[in-house]
Amino acid sequence: IYAFAGHHKMLVVGTGNKIEDFCVGFFTKYGEGGVDISPIADLLKSQVYVLAKELNVVESILKAKPTDGLFADERSDEDQIGATYDELEWAMTAVENKTDEKSFSAREKHVMEIYLSRNRANKHKMEAIPVCKIPKEFF
Repeated sequence: IYAFAGHHKMLVVGTGNKIEDFCVGFFTKYGEGGVDISPIADLLKSQVYVLAKELNVVESILKAKPTDGLFADERSDEDQIGATYDELEWAMTAVENKTDEKSFSAREKHVMEIYLSRNRANKHKMEAIPVCKIPKEFF
C-alpha cells in the first residue's frame, strides 16, 4: 500500500475505530495499523455507523459483519474477540467511569475480562514504540 501511495503521491488512510485501535488492539501492528492518518480512530464503532449512514454508505456495507478477512470462513471480528463492539464500548465506558464491578451481570464480567485481557496484551500496539536512549558519553 505504501509503494502505491508513494508512487501516486498519496497518504495511507487507516480504517480502525477507537475500540480496535485504542481499547483492544484488534489490528496488525505493521499491517493495517501502519498508516499515515487515521480519521475514524477517535470514533466508537457505533459512531462510525452513524457517520456512514449520514454519508449514505450503501446498506450492504452497513449490514456486513466486521471481519479482518484473515480466515477462509465466515468468522467475524466479534467471533474472534468473543464480545460485540457494543459490549466492548460498554466495557470501555465502565472502565473510564470506574463503574463498580459488583453491579455487573455474569456476561458483563466476562466481557470486562475480555476487554482488560486484550487491552493488556495489546498495549504494545497502542503506545509509542520504546526507544533506547544511548547516553552521549558512550560516543
